Amino acid sequence: MPSILVQITIPFVLALFHFVGPLPTDLGTDAGHLSPCPGPEHCASTVWKVADSSAALKQLSERIENSPRTEIIEQSTNYLHATYSSRIFGFVDDVELHTNDTVTLEARSISRLGESDLGVNAQRLESLSKTVETSEA
Repeated sequence: MPSILVQITIPFVLALFHFVGPLPTDLGTDAGHLSPCPGPEHCASTVWKVADSSAALKQLSERIENSPRTEIIEQSTNYLHATYSSRIFGFVDDVELHTNDTVTLEARSISRLGESDLGVNAQRLESLSKTVETSEA
């Protein structure tokens, strides 16, 4: 019987505290590029070729702004930093977008806590890529 109580109590307590985690120290650009992922277990990154990187960044900004549990932290003409919070436990992931030139857009999504994100960051970038593809038309 105690194990059932623990199984019910632990997720409830974790949900109450919303684990945010520390802000990654490698956010932003260095030498004109986003930082590489420290490992694929809790980070994903990609580079998209687009017709107009500024338009793609604006379109992605609007999509992120209208997504649930997201907050745009920093935004400029060629960079965006936003956070996504998970529905149940409130785990925070940081998403960065950066335009290198008129046709290149870099994207990175990294978890603040944990050893594995169970593929969430890669799925997020895949979902965002569908918005980028529409900007090429």
